[in-house]
Amino acid sequence: MDSTVDGTQTALVNEIADLESRLQRAKEQLAKSKAANTSNPSQPPSVPPSAQSAHHYLLLLSDSALPLGSFAFSSGLESYLAHTRRSRSAGPSISAASTSSFSSFLPLSLSSYASTTLPFVLAAHRDPSPDNVAYLDDTLDAAIICTVGRRASVAQGRALLSIWEKSIASSVDPSSSLKPYADLLRSSSTSTFSSVGGDGREKDGDNEREPPPVSAHLAPLFGAVAALCGLSLRQTSYVFMLNHVKALVSAAVRAGLFGPYHAQRILAGSEVQAYLEAAIEREWDTCVEEAGQSVPVMDLWIGRHELLYSRIFNS
Repeated sequence: MDSTVDGTQTALVNEIADLESRLQRAKEQLAKSKAANTSNPSQPPSVPPSAQSAHHYLLLLSDSALPLGSFAFSSGLESYLAHTRRSRSAGPSISAASTSSFSSFLPLSLSSYASTTLPFVLAAHRDPSPDNVAYLDDTLDAAIICTVGRRASVAQGRALLSIWEKSIASSVDPSSSLKPYADLLRSSSTSTFSSVGGDGREKDGDNEREPPPVSAHLAPLFGAVAALCGLSLRQTSYVFMLNHVKALVSAAVRAGLFGPYHAQRILAGSEVQAYLEAAIEREWDTCVEEAGQSVPVMDLWIGRHELLYSRIFNS
């Protein structure tokens, strides 16, 4: 009974801290908006999203049809299945073995994904300024040691940034808060391209050039976009992790582990909800400097995906 009360009190304290953080950020945005309007009266004022509007964008960001390209990757599931021995006996046991393989992989993947990316989502949501998002992106890029995982994160992050600029920003953020970040990404991409000659080799003197300042990883961009859309910190973290679960379940269906009805049963089950809540609570106060891989073998599974003889997912 005491543990239940303590858990409820902890949740309330976290929610109050989240609301106070959002209130402070809204006050800062209002002050910046008033200053901008004073210097440029012709510019339309930036209005913070209402609760109803935030709920609308919550549904958009959690939609499986959001073209991030996450369903093109298996997050190590395909490699895990290839490197794990499974029973080859005929009959219903094949289906049971497949389901058991996914049940073993899911908590490992969630733990790994939360420990490596969720602190960056939370940090970007608490401060979605372009400078902080660029810092978080650079920190995450330095922390990722698996090149296959890095490619997936960057591909999805750049897709989200394109969606934000082309589809969402005009309705949510007329002041274009993330434009300096996008300009920095384009400038770094242009400089990287211009430093390579027509034969694909680097020009003289480029051996000492520094890496690009930003790469557009998914985690910090998702946190910043969700904050600008008015989502709470709790909503943002839950949607981010739930999207990962949906991508894994979709990969399992296409890999033939089980059918779509069983997939929906997994998503609707209490086990997934418990996994998500536990992962979020564990990483809620984790700073980005302490973020790291909690399942080291996951990097091996993801990294060896591109070495598979045959595969149906991108690496």
